[in-house]
Amino acid sequence: MVTAQPLCAALVSGLLLAATPCLAGEFPSVTPAALEAAVSAPDGPLLLDVRTDEEFAGGHVRGALSIPLQQLPDRLEELSAFKERGVIAYCEHGRRAERALQLLRDAGFQKLQLLDGNMQRWRKEHPPAP
Repeated sequence: MVTAQPLCAALVSGLLLAATPCLAGEFPSVTPAALEAAVSAPDGPLLLDVRTDEEFAGGHVRGALSIPLQQLPDRLEELSAFKERGVIAYCEHGRRAERALQLLRDAGFQKLQLLDGNMQRWRKEHPPAP
């Protein structure tokens, strides 16, 4: 049986950026094309890469902060400036990014979003930063 994924609207700085399928329907997503405008906006969200240090070193989205998922619970204080500004998280396939957003939500963070397609899609559409 095939079920349709819900569509979610990604809102950043009051602008509708994209309506894309959500991973498991829990968090809205931002397309790679809309990502740059979102994170460069005044008071824009943090771009968070939750892959391992080795994965990050192998290529990442320019401007991303690397905090591997397993370190995130101990490093939440580093992200406090983005508690209300928002966070866009990504990993390779989406599972770790979704888990990271769940941890951030439980810690009181707001405006949590996924990078649509995660690093796999980004790599297809943009060359990763060295």
